[in-house]
Amino acid sequence: MSGQQAPPDPATATWRPAPAPSEAADGGARGTTMLGSVGRGIMNRCPNCGEGPVFAGFLRVAEECRVCRAPLGSLRADDAPPYIVIFLAGHLLIPPIFWIEKAYEPPMWLHMAVWLPLFAVVCTLLLRPVKGGVVGWMWKLGFAAPAGRDEASSPAPGPSRDG
Repeated sequence: MSGQQAPPDPATATWRPAPAPSEAADGGARGTTMLGSVGRGIMNRCPNCGEGPVFAGFLRVAEECRVCRAPLGSLRADDAPPYIVIFLAGHLLIPPIFWIEKAYEPPMWLHMAVWLPLFAVVCTLLLRPVKGGVVGWMWKLGFAAPAGRDEASSPAPGPSRDG
């Protein structure tokens, strides 16, 4: 062997981020903070490189970034985005509801005809950016699984104290 190194075994290889072209231009400082990663997720950009999309569908997270191959599919936001959306929509829309009720006392059917559809629209519009932000947050906290290790290949769980 004349100084050549054998390629790593795919079963044990782990994914490591490569600097994106945009990061090389600004010294790699872009996206290194928690706020930068969350902001990239909110804008539907990969929290690692800021180039590829986070989503492959409306709310389905892409398996990996198209640009830097970051394993985004292992990030499972689960219930956090809906809770955050409910919190934000409630704080955004409840004060006007109370103000209009106090000032004009409209009938209840009018409240239902206006506010229920408005809540549905606001929650639907907020869900995707909030989920992207949660994915960016989880990325920055290090929740991404290394490439090549999925749930099928992970070791069996140890004994449970629950029986």
